[in-house]
Amino acid sequence: MSTTEPSAINIDLQPGHAIRRLHQISVGIFLQEAGELGITPVQYAALQTVGNQPGIDQRTLARTIALDASTTGGVVDRLEARGWLVRRTAPEDRRARQLALTPTGQALLAEAVPAMLRAQDQILAPLTERQRAEFMRLLNLLVTQNNEMSRAPSEATR
Repeated sequence: MSTTEPSAINIDLQPGHAIRRLHQISVGIFLQEAGELGITPVQYAALQTVGNQPGIDQRTLARTIALDASTTGGVVDRLEARGWLVRRTAPEDRRARQLALTPTGQALLAEAVPAMLRAQDQILAPLTERQRAEFMRLLNLLVTQNNEMSRAPSEATR
């Protein structure tokens, strides 16, 4: 019986591995820039989305930032506990919870935006302006075209 040696696959050349590593780096840079504010990238995405769409319901928030409902519930619980947002019962649907930033949440978001922008610049720093535009075009193409493969597809990319 002959045995075949496993293929020597260089994981550094695999897109999934590179994307995972870039995600790790992205989170690290975000926390380096915004860590003193005590906010994570997912919490920032939730706060920014609620800030952009006051009164958004929790389900729509989940679909917008591509999180499952239970994860979104935990994120909202933590943001509410920290006094950064409030949940209110929707007048037209007593089961729905509308979200809004508190004044403290608005102030935090105003502080977080410059840190987030610095993080984005740092992530893309190795690229020229032209490469940045092409990278973002290709990245958004991959996200859009593969959106339905996600465990929590984003409505924003549909």
